[in-house]
Amino acid sequence: MQNNLAHQLDALSSWRRSLDRKVSGVADFLAEHDLFDAANAPALEALARKLAADKLVLACVAEVSRGKSELLNAIFFADTGRRVLPATPGRTTMCPVELHYQPGQPAELALLPIETRLGAAPLADLRAQPEAWQRLSLDPRNADGLAQALNLVTHTRRVSTVTAASLGFWSDTHPQDNPPRQDDGSVEVPAWRHALINYPHPLLERGLVVVDTPGLNAIGAEPELTLGLLPSAHAIVFLLAADTGVSRSDMDIWNEHLGSDTLERFVVLNKIDILADPLTSAGDLAMQLEEHRRKISHTLQMPTERVFAMSARDALAARIDGNDAALQRSGLPALEAALAQQLLPRQRELLARVSVSVLKALRQSATRRLAERRRRNTEQMLELRGLRGKSSAKVRSIVLRLDAEIGDFDRCSARLSALRAVHLRQLKKAMVALSSEVLRDEVATLQSAIGAMPLHLGARKAFRALCERLRSALLGARAQSGEIQQMLGASYQSLNAEFGFAFTLADPPQVDRFIEELDLIERSYGRYLSPTQAWRLSGASFMDQFQRMLVSKLRVVFENAAGEIELWSKAASAQIELQLRERRRAFANRHEALQRIQAAAGELEQRIHEVELQDKRLAGCQWRLDTMVEQIQCMALARAEGEELPAATIETGPALRSSAV
Repeated sequence: MQNNLAHQLDALSSWRRSLDRKVSGVADFLAEHDLFDAANAPALEALARKLAADKLVLACVAEVSRGKSELLNAIFFADTGRRVLPATPGRTTMCPVELHYQPGQPAELALLPIETRLGAAPLADLRAQPEAWQRLSLDPRNADGLAQALNLVTHTRRVSTVTAASLGFWSDTHPQDNPPRQDDGSVEVPAWRHALINYPHPLLERGLVVVDTPGLNAIGAEPELTLGLLPSAHAIVFLLAADTGVSRSDMDIWNEHLGSDTLERFVVLNKIDILADPLTSAGDLAMQLEEHRRKISHTLQMPTERVFAMSARDALAARIDGNDAALQRSGLPALEAALAQQLLPRQRELLARVSVSVLKALRQSATRRLAERRRRNTEQMLELRGLRGKSSAKVRSIVLRLDAEIGDFDRCSARLSALRAVHLRQLKKAMVALSSEVLRDEVATLQSAIGAMPLHLGARKAFRALCERLRSALLGARAQSGEIQQMLGASYQSLNAEFGFAFTLADPPQVDRFIEELDLIERSYGRYLSPTQAWRLSGASFMDQFQRMLVSKLRVVFENAAGEIELWSKAASAQIELQLRERRRAFANRHEALQRIQAAAGELEQRIHEVELQDKRLAGCQWRLDTMVEQIQCMALARAEGEELPAATIETGPALRSSAV
């Protein structure tokens, strides 16, 4: 089944590259024929980044001693012939461990000292500071040396309770979460804040990234883990112990960090091997286990097919021994199959939706420009055909009429300038409420309010007030976008009727989804502002990290909202310049043609023939564009893996771009 997961990752990567290549081909085709709208460039660049990103993040989350490390051993290290990650009783992973592969980089273990929590630098910044990490080279061919090196993730340090409190591992008000005090009064805390393992495994080489979290206390102590890494993961694997089911601490992790429906979640009921009972038949044991799965499914409100019973220890032993039957009984292949068949298609579906949306925008803007060119061609064709058999006086009268049209067209420039000025004022007003300055001021106000409260007990109320103000800002931007739409809609309708333009106006961006993202941030970050978590906020470093993460998350929401409104606004106004340029070019062509006809009557039929050929080329360009976009959409939305395009697929590479269209 591991081969199936690798095959699915290969298929997803190949599909992304193919889709990226074909979308780029459409953009090149449009640019070559002067049909590319610059307003679509940011969306196209964002799509290219999404298609090029080949990382798929899988987070393993559980309380201590649930078997996460053994699961990773079974999936990634069985080919070494031994247990590599520490997974024996009494030895547990003490810090978040990230398994990945960076091409061109040596196999190594990078460890971030726990003392970095005392500083203000977030984990994201420390990743780019090599000097902050301690590094140890790894030899994938030396299993014993590999195990010895990776044992470092279990190391702890003894510190005073004062230091432990500053690091986020000690609270006088919540002693139930504190580590046990040693005889000398010290306590043990993790030696490392984060560990990165660069390892050349086939799944990791294909872009899979696995984050192993070290239990509830460590999860809560590291805000960037709960507020950054976990929410950004593509899927979560939540491990439970088969003999205990859903314990209180398991439920705390689920409710506080994994309860969101926006996460792709898989639940693993691990260690089923310890349920073996010589007094219970295999059939009865299987029924008991199935009933256990259903109860856990009901407790966590998860589909039963997302709950897997397995033994990571048996899976590791089976893979080391090459025993396929034992591997199937371990239950691991079922989990790997689910990841391949449910998670990866979901990622493909999300990318396909974005691709189809961008292609739709490219097609619509290009079609408008082609339609405008063909309309001008039709007008010119009717005008030229009307000159057949006419006198030179008739030609001169048409030239004079064309000059009058050009004069009327030039006089509308003042109206268009006034329209642009009003539009810019309204857009600026919408952008003010979504600016970074306003956001920073709001978060600073929150921090001041929290700092002024005894023990931060009113922090949640102040945070809710902040979120309510931010929601009002988003709603205000939506209302302002509606005003822009009404103003432009009325102006475009008048200009289209009076001057023959073809201005169109799309609906403004849906701000509701940004409000939903804000609601999600409020739920996620609000957990840290409850009275039970107030002791964490008392630490200066924790509060500083909390504020940095909050500002970062809110900035993403507001910048995305502002960006979409601005792009929509630019797309609405950009067509003014495009149609003005198209019309000026059409006027110039008509004027030149009439002057040539005045000079030599024999050129009339030649000019008519040129216009007819030009219209055929434009029609052919529209057909090719429609065909390319429709076939790429079929490819993007195809459900079956490896589904091929029809035989008549048009290539969007050099062969097409060099054709005479």
